[in-house]
Amino acid sequence: MLSSSARRGAAVLLSAAVLTTLSACGAAPDQPAGKAADGKAKTQPGSATSVADFGGMEALVAAAEKEGTLNVIALPADWANYGEIQKAFQAKYPKVKISAENPDASSADEIAAVKSRKGQTRAPDVLDLGIAFARSGAGENLFAPYKVTAWDKIPGSQKDADARWYNDYGGYVSIGCDAARIPNCPQSFADLTKPEYKGKVALNGNPTKSGSAFGGVYAAALANKGSFGDIQPGIDFFGALKKSGNFIPVESTPATVEKGETPISIDWDYLNAGYAEQFKGKGVDWKVAIPTDGVYAQYYSQAINKDAPHPAASRLWMEFLYSTEGQNLWLRGHARPVLLPVMTQDGTVDKDAVTKLPQVQGTPNFPASAELDKAKATLAEKWDKALS
Repeated sequence: MLSSSARRGAAVLLSAAVLTTLSACGAAPDQPAGKAADGKAKTQPGSATSVADFGGMEALVAAAEKEGTLNVIALPADWANYGEIQKAFQAKYPKVKISAENPDASSADEIAAVKSRKGQTRAPDVLDLGIAFARSGAGENLFAPYKVTAWDKIPGSQKDADARWYNDYGGYVSIGCDAARIPNCPQSFADLTKPEYKGKVALNGNPTKSGSAFGGVYAAALANKGSFGDIQPGIDFFGALKKSGNFIPVESTPATVEKGETPISIDWDYLNAGYAEQFKGKGVDWKVAIPTDGVYAQYYSQAINKDAPHPAASRLWMEFLYSTEGQNLWLRGHARPVLLPVMTQDGTVDKDAVTKLPQVQGTPNFPASAELDKAKATLAEKWDKALS
């Protein structure tokens, strides 16, 4: 099982790890949506493409409460503040009970669950995916199109034109370091090659399955004369780091950080920043640095299962996540919500949370879909060999 940090099978995950298939359950019947002012149902929840199709927010809430359940998967409490997000949703809509499964699953696991549990009441309703899986899942017709109320505020580059997925929150590849154990914390990928870091550098998973680990390899490529279209220098970097003894193929987790087993961890900045708070006063002095020679950022994406057993609840969840409240909750988890620029402009952003974000110089670029596909294929072919 992947850790809460490695489970985000994000931009690059290749092998779809198959979940254990649960005993088959009957598909949940599609419940009528809310009614319009004339008393007629606007549409079925599973076909609703906006809150207007329910007859408004009040009707959407009523339909979700009638279903009574929301199935989520792969949402660890310590990932981008998902613990507080789920508590806040549950407090706001107490009649919609969250059924959370396998918080340490990867994006590959999520897609596998959608496919293997089609027609079952235990199928995931909503998905938090790496962008590559969001794109591939949409291509396989696995997701339901739905435009949240904030749809027009989401930049065009951060959403599918057909509303089958849209980005939610993101972060930068960073280097976390326990200053209580490491006298001089590294500030760059070049620093990681120093002999003083022998046996101390880790990723949070296998980059062919973990999006954050993939991000680390992509950032290393950028730091070593690679590009979004050429991830090979990043693979070579970790291959050389493994041969020197600096890189240890141990999956970095909160547990390994606390125990000192992975005193240097390459991970998303919001996770490393969370560790700094989590382990404060526990003998861990966790410092976070955005590598100066390899700046790489990535968003994750939300999607609704086309065959969601609780279609109204799934749409209510999406409305919550893209509300000011939901976006600020991600921000309080040190992640950068997709609506951060808009909220900064209109004054609804949590200003205190913004000041706690790790500092970054410059504006990141993002790889194109074709570049991600090429990087995925290269990793699948060459990663294991490079580390052997």
